Amino acid sequence: MKNFAMAILLALGLSATAQVNQNVTKESTTTTVKVNDGTGTPKKLVKTQNTESVNQIEIKDANSKKLNKESVETTPQVVSSTSVERDNGFNARVGQISNYQMAGKDYIFVSEKAGYRIATPDNKDYAKVRRTSNGQYIYKTPTATSIGYFNPEGNFVVETYDDKTDGVTVETYTKVQK
Repeated sequence: MKNFAMAILLALGLSATAQVNQNVTKESTTTTVKVNDGTGTPKKLVKTQNTESVNQIEIKDANSKKLNKESVETTPQVVSSTSVERDNGFNARVGQISNYQMAGKDYIFVSEKAGYRIATPDNKDYAKVRRTSNGQYIYKTPTATSIGYFNPEGNFVVETYDDKTDGVTVETYTKVQK
């Protein structure tokens, strides 16, 4: 009786590990972005994209007695999902406007996918601001290209190299609290 029970357990174990005729490819891509929205503490946005491709394996001439059989390509079924997690207080949504002042003039920072657009209140574009890989920003106006960053107070600081003086000029956009 003991041998009979062992034989049944062995048969069940082998049938549970039988081959499944499919190829499964799973890919997960996680992108983490830290955004300094001028409040002093960077906010984190985590985007995870999961892709699973299932390709059924079919055998050509499956009923033949040939040992080495060819497989037939089938169309894979692809399932993709994306999830986005953000810190509490994350507010760098596309199209959001922040108010700043520099040299007595008002400016608005409009968030875009690639960074910011700086404009005057009457919607005249003044500069483009694009994020770099080291957390700073490229600040581009029609007359100059500079480096910018948000300081701990939430102000945007622009540093521009001047050929004539061989020095750096610093301008600061001060965040207007409303």
